[in-house]
Amino acid sequence: MENQLNKTEKQNKIVGMFDEIASTYDLANRVLSMGIDKQWRRKGCDKAYEILGLKEIEQITDVACGTGDLLMFWKEYAQKHDVTVNKYIGIDPSVGMLDVARKKIDFATFLEGKAQELPVEDEGTEIISISYGIRNVVDRVEALQEFYRALKPNGIVVILEFTKQDKSGVLAKVVDFGMKKILPAVGGLISKNYAAYKYLPDSIEEFLTTEMLEKELETAGFEMKYTKAFSMGISTLLIAQKPL
Repeated sequence: MENQLNKTEKQNKIVGMFDEIASTYDLANRVLSMGIDKQWRRKGCDKAYEILGLKEIEQITDVACGTGDLLMFWKEYAQKHDVTVNKYIGIDPSVGMLDVARKKIDFATFLEGKAQELPVEDEGTEIISISYGIRNVVDRVEALQEFYRALKPNGIVVILEFTKQDKSGVLAKVVDFGMKKILPAVGGLISKNYAAYKYLPDSIEEFLTTEMLEKELETAGFEMKYTKAFSMGISTLLIAQKPL
């Protein structure tokens, strides 16, 4: 019981942090990544449509959707692949993030909710995506089980995340310095919340390696379909499928 209370308290603290930085989140992302994060998201959507291979999709569900960036790329690449998507859903526990998303995007429905308790029917969606949010989910194993429940058979889960990396080598040390020193300083300056951007590299350090995350997906019942690291391993794309 005490452990669950600690998890709930930690999760609420993370959600509160995102509420505080919601208004400056998009600007900070663009500055800190120099726009490269858009490329990572586009590649994720592009590959996912290719793997799924459908021309009509009932629903795409973006979990921990934040301000809705990934949903814009889901729509852009649906047009590129000539795919009809009937419904776009964004889910996030942060009311502040959802407020920004609703002002920015008019083609999606946004719902307050947690990754562990999705407001989605059993087998109700063909795609579940989560970009740079899975490491912020305290009950990650429960969330992956929930993704499995909500996905239709043959549906796919698409994860973009900063996974823990090997620190050996000069380039790895340069990346590590940037994440631990430059990112908190610049992010803190833009958002006026240094603690939030200090949390980012700390959360990556405490997170899983790519191999560990693949294993968790397989344990939840998924079959791995695609894994690719971007930009010296800073970001990783994982796509897994629910079997028929």
